[in-house]
Amino acid sequence: MDPSDSEKLANYTGKVPWSYLAPHSLTGSLYFVDPGLRLEDVGAAISANRTEQVEAWLKSGDLVKIEALHAAQWEQGDAEFEALVVSPFVLCRPG
Repeated sequence: MDPSDSEKLANYTGKVPWSYLAPHSLTGSLYFVDPGLRLEDVGAAISANRTEQVEAWLKSGDLVKIEALHAAQWEQGDAEFEALVVSPFVLCRPG
């Protein structure tokens, strides 16, 4: 039995410091994922081009593009984040 896309993506999920994510916030490719969603499920939807689902998450605020205001609050801290790279995007949430 082949692993699902979300199971494959779980292998690319890990804990990282803000210093790893900061460059991605500058390029506009960093997105915050609501804790009610699994990073792997959001990543699978993005990689499968499920546009309607991704747009619904964006509209509801379950998926939010990280802006400078968000980034500023993490610059000085030592918070760790759970992150998943789904090129060209990086999904994250405080971990």
